Amino acid sequence: MTDNQRVERAADEVWRAAAQHGERSVAAARQRGQVAGRIRLRQLEVILVISVQAGLAAALAAVLADHLLGPGAHVFAPAAAVGTIATAIGQRARRTFELLAGVGLGIAIGDGLRFLLGSGPWQTGVMVALAIAAALLLSGKGSALVGQTGGTAVLIATLAPMERGLELPRIFDALVGAVVGIAVVTLLLPVNPLRILDKATSPIFNSLSRQLAKVSRALVDRDAEAAVRVLDDLRNLDDDLGRLREALAGADEVVTLAPTRWHRREQVRRYADIAQQLERLVVDARGMSRWSANALQYREPVPPSLSHAITRLADAIDQLRRESRLGSGHTRSRDMVRQSVELAAAARTGGLRTYGAGLVVDLRTAASDVLRATGCPPPEANRIVRAAADGSEG
Repeated sequence: MTDNQRVERAADEVWRAAAQHGERSVAAARQRGQVAGRIRLRQLEVILVISVQAGLAAALAAVLADHLLGPGAHVFAPAAAVGTIATAIGQRARRTFELLAGVGLGIAIGDGLRFLLGSGPWQTGVMVALAIAAALLLSGKGSALVGQTGGTAVLIATLAPMERGLELPRIFDALVGAVVGIAVVTLLLPVNPLRILDKATSPIFNSLSRQLAKVSRALVDRDAEAAVRVLDDLRNLDDDLGRLREALAGADEVVTLAPTRWHRREQVRRYADIAQQLERLVVDARGMSRWSANALQYREPVPPSLSHAITRLADAIDQLRRESRLGSGHTRSRDMVRQSVELAAAARTGGLRTYGAGLVVDLRTAASDVLRATGCPPPEANRIVRAAADGSEG
């Protein structure tokens, strides 16, 4: 081979490597865009629901305050209703209590200090400082209690000297607004808790099954870099897990407060159990991708049955999601889990080294977690996994 041919071949290899890197970058960017688009759609739906709830609550609070408390500038009732709804789903009951407590505390401190110090700019500063300090001591952190306490202290310090009897209407306005806000989200326009949970769990289910399938393909292709990329992708699930925790808090709030959703309590409880296992499965999948990358980097033997076991586990996670959405039994997903463990056990007899053996251990842990997500108690899930492994190895 001439020097020119060597140079041309080296240049071709560089161009191919650059092209492959570019294709991977474009694919990764496209995937990130698709994920961001799905997240934005879910956010828009939540925004629409909360906006409609807040608008309805503000209108009803203004009408009720005007009829119950008499004509006047009932600004605080709509504000309290909007403040109750505009907080995160799952925190509205606590937010309402903090709102009312903050109003009461702000009035008590503001009135007491106004009686002692009088009115004026520096008195307003002292009232607000002491009110905020008292609220922070009670709550331990920034919250609706702190904001309402400070805001009410400002109103008492500045408006009470000019408008007598402001304190009692302020309390009643806040109470009317808070009650209307809770009524709107629990009686008039309660969200569907199962829809919230399905939307929150879907990206995690999809990502787990998709990334495990990629791990399986990486083992078949002996592509260590692909296994490393899977590990990086799985690390990006933390935001989805955080949104799932928020969705669980919101669903629990709905089935606790909304009578029309009480019949969903058991289903929400089951979703909570599944969510707990999903967090474990994310950790398990990260471990499996890490073991796979190490096994490939150190050129360990990987029997075909091991990649088949991971594929079957991904199928079981996919099936679990379908069964959870339909509320059906979990016979099919449990069968898939057993098949996955049997295939992994067969791989052990085919000759595994350090990292391959570690991969099998994490796969068995993930299999047990999938079984727990189907409702199996932990001892029963572990027994099924052991029986499947022992039966195949025997």
